[in-house]
Amino acid sequence: MSAYRFCRTDDIALLVDAWNRCGLPHFAGAPPLTVAGFKQEIRELDLWCSSCMVAFDGKEPVAVSIGCKRPPLTLVHRIAVHPEQLRKGHGRHLLTSLSAKLAILGPPRLVAEVRADNAPARALFAACGWREERRYVDFVSDAPAASPAPTDLVVAVTVDDLIDIALPAAESPRSWQRTRGTLLNRKDRLSGLAIASGERLDASLLYSQADDGRVAIWSLFVAPGAGSEAALAMLLRELAHREKVALTIPGIENDELPLAFLRELGFAPRGESIGVAAEAQR
Repeated sequence: MSAYRFCRTDDIALLVDAWNRCGLPHFAGAPPLTVAGFKQEIRELDLWCSSCMVAFDGKEPVAVSIGCKRPPLTLVHRIAVHPEQLRKGHGRHLLTSLSAKLAILGPPRLVAEVRADNAPARALFAACGWREERRYVDFVSDAPAASPAPTDLVVAVTVDDLIDIALPAAESPRSWQRTRGTLLNRKDRLSGLAIASGERLDASLLYSQADDGRVAIWSLFVAPGAGSEAALAMLLRELAHREKVALTIPGIENDELPLAFLRELGFAPRGESIGVAAEAQR
């Protein structure tokens, strides 16, 4: 008989094991989750063990959901059912149980980001009444145009330098990795570049070294007005000149920057996720 339970902070090892047992078989080539990686997601993504749930068949985990929380949102960050336990209602039970809990305790709005090519996951969320609301695109430039900017035009900046100017508002529609909360939580691992005209910030970007050797860009800002897009293009060419590796822009959408602009600079889409949402209900 199956059993389900929400987790506590002392269940980190259980959640890591449950994900590796149930989730990894669905994602060929993905690295295993580690306790250190899980704790990093707690710090950076506001992952909450109390928003996580494990399903058991006897003592073995057969399904798991992992959630993050930033009021008024709860993110279903990961959800998976072991391949041998599919179509037994485990995924639906995890989602409906979380919804019922949040209807009482909050936050009341649930969101998730599902790979566009993951038809079973999209069908699960749709069957539970979730709506597809947004699209996030992963862009990559394998051989980015690289050229140094004029001397002293580009300056190094930190997240704190940009906090009141270039970071998105807390309520801005962004993929979870690109939200204000994540950028602030991750600030010690982010580097930044900016171009300013006098006291006016024209453009900025924040980036980090990715695990696959690329540079991942997590924030792009362009000030309103003529010349700002040219300033951002110059920053991207300067970054490519400095790093000399492929550049990736995970999970961006038009509300942050027109995607056509990135295509013009040689970035190509390499993946897409669907933002789904639902209101908690008992």
